[in-house]
Amino acid sequence: MTHLLHIDASARGERSLSRKLSRAFIHAWIEADPNAQVIARDIGANPPPFMTEDWIGAVFTPEEDLTVVQRERIQLSDELIDEIDRADVIVIGSPMYNYGMPAALKAWFDQVIRIGKTFTFDLARGDFPLEPIMSGKTLVILSSRGEFGFGAGGIREKMNHLETHIQTCAHYLGVEQTHVITIDFQEFNDARHEVSIAEAFEAIQQLVGELVHCHE
Repeated sequence: MTHLLHIDASARGERSLSRKLSRAFIHAWIEADPNAQVIARDIGANPPPFMTEDWIGAVFTPEEDLTVVQRERIQLSDELIDEIDRADVIVIGSPMYNYGMPAALKAWFDQVIRIGKTFTFDLARGDFPLEPIMSGKTLVILSSRGEFGFGAGGIREKMNHLETHIQTCAHYLGVEQTHVITIDFQEFNDARHEVSIAEAFEAIQQLVGELVHCHE
């Protein structure tokens, strides 16, 4: 049985294109694989809290030494990490805000990338002491962007800090395969935008078919 973790990061509601993309992806997957289980987290509507000094102190405290207050402080983090651990496919619907990820999504990553939980740290590994604990996960990034040309070779390639940042962080969640589908030209709201929307939804159907087959 395939488990999907569905993350929505947009601050918008029904107007959000990234939400529409992620919803279409999940719907297409369930149609193709009715036995799949979906874990949903709407961090756009309910953002995780930012890290604090007390939170950092708690996550670096050995399990057996945690106080009641410290356990409460990291309870949400533990829940979020458990959701990732259970997931085979992580589906992130996120707009590009100021050329990067929404603050809510960054806060989610900060809550779940934790030493001893999602990665180990060992200086014996030389210049790369961090190593993910989980493995074998697939990431699907479904994004909407106001401008265009953010892909490889595009005129704004160096300004794309959304997918690149997500993929860098997701490595430490055990992600080994990533797929990206985007809608562009949103601020232009012209024929190019309409084509981009149509192509994105078509790409979702194709990708779902490929991934469902891989996870059978």
